[in-house]
Amino acid sequence: MTKPGRLHLLAVAMVLLFATGDSSAQPSSTPVTGGNTARQPLPAADLRAQQPVVGDAKVGVGKAVVCSACHGPNGVAIAPNFPNLAGQSATYLYIQLKEFKDGHRRDPIMSGQAAALSEEDMRNIASYYASLAPKAAGASDSSSAGGQLFLSGNPARGIPPCQGCHGPTGLGPQVIAVHDPQPPWSTYPRLRGQSVLYLNKALKDFRSGARVGNTNAKVMQGVATTLDDNDVQALATYLSTL
Repeated sequence: MTKPGRLHLLAVAMVLLFATGDSSAQPSSTPVTGGNTARQPLPAADLRAQQPVVGDAKVGVGKAVVCSACHGPNGVAIAPNFPNLAGQSATYLYIQLKEFKDGHRRDPIMSGQAAALSEEDMRNIASYYASLAPKAAGASDSSSAGGQLFLSGNPARGIPPCQGCHGPTGLGPQVIAVHDPQPPWSTYPRLRGQSVLYLNKALKDFRSGARVGNTNAKVMQGVATTLDDNDVQALATYLSTL
């Protein structure tokens, strides 16, 4: 079996391993009755059967005007604490908007913005950003600590290679001779060129359980718990220069 083939099988195995994990750390938008302000956990969304999302990118242009205040007029963020959206998978972007809307994922800005969006709005906005050219590639060092973790992992510490799900260049996996893969690779984000600050926070949110709203996030939680702060910083630095 080729090396890419082994990586894809590893990715699938990881999803199956963590998809049934406990979601008790996940917040819900529904408070408990009887005066208790604690929140009941929402069940993690199962993305293994997620179909590719299709929307009208031309309609999405108008709906995305307000998004440009943080994510830039061309989908490249204006500040390092916001993610770049240009060239991202429409399916992935739709899932994130839906999770903000449904309360599976929380953010002071995005939760409010997504609350007013319809199903059609989310599909159109996601399709619009997917149609934009991604941020230009940088010059990364694959021999760096982050590069080695991303490409090869660290078997001795139980760290899998990130490229198994995110592809060797951080643009998503290159599926080879796999038909109707589970989970659909379109649900995985493209990481190349995201900022160190954003990637650092995202990995730590997975590690802490702040982001466990779907089966992919459950996988990431399992992976992130194998990383220490130095690993997180090294990966974030490497990916930001890809």
